[in-house]
Formats: sequence, C-alpha cells, structure tokens
Amino acid sequence: MASAKIQKVEPPSWKDNMSKKGEFKRRASVFRNWITADGEYQPELGRYHLYVSLACPWAHRTLILRKLKGLEDAIGVTVVDWFMGDKGWFFSDDKPKASLDTVNNCKYLREVYEIASPDYSGRITVPVLWDKKNKTIVNNESSEIIRMLNKEFNTFSATKGQQELDLCPPDLLRDIDEVNSWIYENINNGVYRCGFATSQEAYDEAAVKLFAALDRAEEVLSKSRYLCGDRLTEADIRLFTTLVRFDTVYAHHFKCNKKRIVDYPNLWGFTRDIFQIPGVSETVDQEHIQKHYQVSHNSINPHRIVAIGPDLDFNSQHGRDVQFQK
Repeated sequence: MASAKIQKVEPPSWKDNMSKKGEFKRRASVFRNWITADGEYQPELGRYHLYVSLACPWAHRTLILRKLKGLEDAIGVTVVDWFMGDKGWFFSDDKPKASLDTVNNCKYLREVYEIASPDYSGRITVPVLWDKKNKTIVNNESSEIIRMLNKEFNTFSATKGQQELDLCPPDLLRDIDEVNSWIYENINNGVYRCGFATSQEAYDEAAVKLFAALDRAEEVLSKSRYLCGDRLTEADIRLFTTLVRFDTVYAHHFKCNKKRIVDYPNLWGFTRDIFQIPGVSETVDQEHIQKHYQVSHNSINPHRIVAIGPDLDFNSQHGRDVQFQK
C-alpha cells in the first residue's frame, strides 16, 4: 500500500488577502487587548516589549511614539530581519540593527504568536506588543498600540516634556479620527492596494484613489503646518511613515509613480519637517525599508534586485516652521 502523500502547508501571506477581482484586502488584527491603569493589563516598567520591523510602516508608528514619549527604558524592542521568507518574519543578528529574540528565544515571529495562542493560524504581522509577565500578546494593531504609548505610560517617560506630550488630545480627537480614516484607506493602505493588485482594474481603482488622497493632503498641508492644525498629532505620524517610504519604494516597486512626494511642495516639506523632529530620524532605516520590499516580494521583483536610488535629503531645510509661525 502506497504511503499517504504529505501536503506542505504554506504560512499565510499577503497573497491570501486577494479578492477575486484582484484587490488586496487587509485583514483586521486579532489581538486587541488594552493596557490601562485599572485593567487586566496595567502599565508597569519593563513588563512590555515590542516586536517590530524597521521596514514596516505600521511598526514604525510604534517606534516613533516610543521615542517621542521617552519610553526606551520602559519598553524594550526586538527588530526582526529585514528579509521575509516563506516562513515569515524571523530573528537574526547578522544584519545591521536586526536582533535575536532574547525575550522568548524564538527563531520565527510565528513562534511568539503560538506561545500566546497555540492554535493560531492567522497572518503573522508586526508590530506586536508583548506582555512578559503573562507571556502573551496584548495587541498587534498599530493604531491601538500608539494610543496606549501616548497615554498609558506617562509615568515612565524620560522627561517631563515627553510625559506632557499628547499626540491625541481630546479636543482634536474627532479631527484626528476623521483624517486618519481617509489617509489610512487611500494612502497608508492605498500603496499596498496598488502594489499587490493582480488585475489592471484593481490597480487603476487603487491608484486613482491614492493620488486623489495625496492631492487632498497636499491641499490641507498648504494651509497648516500639520494635518489637524498647528499641533503635531498621531495623524501626522501615521501619514509620515508612508511618505518617508514613498519615493524610495512605493513609487517604483508598487507602481505608485504618477507623482513622487518630492513633486508635492507641501508633502515633501512636511515629510522633512517630521523627519527632523528630534529622535524621529533615528527610527528611519532606509536600508531595511528598501531591501525588505524589493527582496522579499519576489512575485513583484523576481530577480530581487535592489534599486540604487533615489538620493533624497531628508535633512534639507523645509521652512514650514517659519511659514506657519503663530
């Protein structure tokens, strides 16, 4: 009797998120618990840990909030390798800034998910906010993690100024949520909908919406220094992590090439403005960004050749601080 043929089960990938129309449909995050002073997960010094990729714009949000709020000593970080292979994100120490998993001693990020939920079969994404005390994932939704970092760990901020910094003030919450909604759908996720489209129809629809939204953001930023007026908010951080990757990756790799960010005077000035906020530039790593996308996405770039450019000076003068002086 012939032995049964063992089927190889591939880990979930972005390809599993494609519709019949060829559209990329991002799935919702699964772990959605919150850290609160009176909840099951309470803020404690050294209890929580972030697993991130320096290439990922969603994880990048959390690194910026951690930096701006002065929480480096309160919340540790492990950076995955920039390359994502068939088994997903993994840990290594043979690439600049990548690190081994010293918290759970795992080789793959999937193993971290399986510690939290042994039967987990969903996609393995970053960022991950890990609870070292209970050995579980608190949350893997970046938009929620940054709100926790903004508010719930103020006691542990390194300076009084960082403690008092509020990137989601109650009086601007409605405006922030409204801006986030159209920027997320059409810009943050819009570049992926262009890049991962598998039909001309799906790509055309996504590209039109992407550049309409970029035009809208350009108009908003022609009238105020930031997206919600004269104060820096989380909406600015969420837009920035896409813009700082746009010309180096999305414009060519994801076919988002109708216009570059440097072709938008206000968006380009805004990108440099945010980049030059003390601490933010330390969270940006273009080597991880460019190599991850262009080497990992072999269905888009089968020869895995990394483009040489473009040359961009994110430290050049932007003038927005003078233009929008109070």
